Amino acid sequence: MGRLEDLAQRIRKVMDQRENIRNLGIVAHIDHGKTTMLDSLVAAAGLLSEDLAGEARFLDYYGPEHERIITIYAKTFSMVYNYQGKDHLINIIDTPGHVDFSGEVIRAMRAVDGVVLVVCAVEGVMPQTETVLRMALAEKVKPVLFINKVDRLIKELRLTPEEMQERFIKIITEVNSLIRKNAPEEFRDQWYVNVNDGSVAFGSAIQGWAVSVPQMKRTGITFKDVYTHIEEDRVKELEKKSPLYDAVLEMIINHLPSPLVAQKYRIPHIWPGDMESEVGKSLSSCDPKGKFVMVVTDVSVDPHAGDIATGRVWSGTVRKGMDVYIINQGRKVRIQQVGVFIGPHRVPMEEIPAGNIASLVGFKDVYAGETIAEVEIPPFEHFKTKMEPVVTMAVEAKNPKEMTKLVEVLHKIQKEDPNVVVEINRETGEHLISGMGELHLEIKRYAIEHDYGIEIEVSPPIVVYRESVGTKGPTVEGKSPNKHNKFYIHVEPLEPKVLEALINKELPEGRYKGKEHVNKFVELGMSRDDAKNIWDVYMRNVFVDRTKGVQYLNETKELILQAFEEAMKDGPLAREKCMGVKVVLDDAVLHEDAVHRGPAQVIPAVKRAIYASMLMADPYILEPKQKLFIYVPQDYMGAVTKVLQMRRAQVMGMNAKGDQIEIVAVAPVRELLEGFASELRSATQGRAYWFTEFWGFDRVPKELQPQIIKEIRTRKGLTPEPPKPEDFMG
Repeated sequence: MGRLEDLAQRIRKVMDQRENIRNLGIVAHIDHGKTTMLDSLVAAAGLLSEDLAGEARFLDYYGPEHERIITIYAKTFSMVYNYQGKDHLINIIDTPGHVDFSGEVIRAMRAVDGVVLVVCAVEGVMPQTETVLRMALAEKVKPVLFINKVDRLIKELRLTPEEMQERFIKIITEVNSLIRKNAPEEFRDQWYVNVNDGSVAFGSAIQGWAVSVPQMKRTGITFKDVYTHIEEDRVKELEKKSPLYDAVLEMIINHLPSPLVAQKYRIPHIWPGDMESEVGKSLSSCDPKGKFVMVVTDVSVDPHAGDIATGRVWSGTVRKGMDVYIINQGRKVRIQQVGVFIGPHRVPMEEIPAGNIASLVGFKDVYAGETIAEVEIPPFEHFKTKMEPVVTMAVEAKNPKEMTKLVEVLHKIQKEDPNVVVEINRETGEHLISGMGELHLEIKRYAIEHDYGIEIEVSPPIVVYRESVGTKGPTVEGKSPNKHNKFYIHVEPLEPKVLEALINKELPEGRYKGKEHVNKFVELGMSRDDAKNIWDVYMRNVFVDRTKGVQYLNETKELILQAFEEAMKDGPLAREKCMGVKVVLDDAVLHEDAVHRGPAQVIPAVKRAIYASMLMADPYILEPKQKLFIYVPQDYMGAVTKVLQMRRAQVMGMNAKGDQIEIVAVAPVRELLEGFASELRSATQGRAYWFTEFWGFDRVPKELQPQIIKEIRTRKGLTPEPPKPEDFMG
């Protein structure tokens, strides 16, 4: 621990020198070598012997990460590096490359100002390379490029130096094309990566060496020397002459911005408050003397310390004993401990100033995305992601006595990973966990059984569906059980562009109080009258009030919205969540005495009217789909397309990638769960490999809808046939 304490002291010394701080993420497609590359940096910090670097995978310390050789959770590591006589504090977040854990990447991007994009020299730019780079650029995070596994081009592919150069040019061109497409407009021309200025480095993480143009000038090592050293198996010598950490850290320091620079353009992009206010000025200038403001990007639950909230300190200085607000929850808490993570170790500090990544203890029920501040301010924008959980498993404790403990554990899991959704199925009493894919759920199962010691029974994976409407439904009268209140409601499809904006998180969800988003809704195709009278946006559904002068409506509003939200959470066709539905209150007649319009009267009346109108508005089911990227030798192209056709997949395109063909297709998640992997392997004699990413929801073909509804309802213990409108009328 001596080395750790020394490092912690050095870190604390540099924390105040904001111009010498770099906050960055390491991002890549799966297996392109991020975590291996980080070993070299950990060795440079003195926490790992150079002999182990490249094989230790220091930051993959969670059980399944070691077993599966993949990163599952984003992890923070801080180090100090002396460059040109000045100490620089480098705060690094290692992120996962597997698509199921993309939520970890999105959250990490909020805490950093730059990324090192790692691309394998053999595979080149892959689907997840594009996804993670897009995530970074959406947060105004600047990229640099490290081309890894160069040794394989020489030893395995036997490429000549000229062929290698061609491959590098192709990768750099592809990366720059993605930057041009996705970078913020003001940085489009400034953020290209370039070999000559040193924003591109080449190397081998497993062998611990790297080169860049500035480093070549300094060391005198040329590409020809690199080639010769690898050909002649003099790798150790190359590592000594041109260490990976030198090239990569120099690139980070020279090309990624300090918090002082980055916060000027990042804060207006991610914080909706007044930039001219005292807090606004303090945030954009990264002022350690301003009011403390932090955004939580990661939560871990420690059995002794409780919730540990890790995130970026944007303004002020956080100290032990400080009272702060959890803005989104509107409550005050006292910070008990302040520290930083150095890989698996949490090192306590007395205080942490703006521009750094801090870990705070003293919270109960804090979530990633929360804004924590010394004063009440508008919260930071929520993370922008289209991804959502599409696969579910039902979980039960084998020992009924452990049911209460299981509920607590599921609550902890949802806190640590906001991409997991936990619900209780009211019909069966089962606990349902929804995640991004089968691997995501497998890891959660491992956590419940191994980390928390609860033996569980698990159902096969279940696909998550959505319900919507195709046309405008008639206005239906919903009568309260006491017949004293009447609600006249109809539903209609939400304007397509409004739905798209909600999916892309360009419009906020929640109860609307003022008229601040009216123009945006109108711009997207909604009538101004409707836009001015939106009461609630819930799970991509909108509630609009079109009534005129109804007495006691305001007093009943809360209950009407509760009914709307309950109906949207549990659609009439198959009790799946609704999406893209506009619910309109046309009129209402309410009893003058509040006693006669309580929850038991209002909620069922409103819900029944919504359901009846939905069932007369061409209701349909939406299924989740994934985009598939399949790589196979050309000879197997026909075999793959045959498998895809059998699985209701739509082939979107085919591209030559070296001696492989990349087949891009969109397929329903339902069709990819059972036997798809083994079928594809056997059709291609094990020569295919593939990746998926969430594509979105799409209408189920009409001929399949009755069968799918029947299956869902039967699984949920409901009558196989969906209800009729008249079941909710009268």
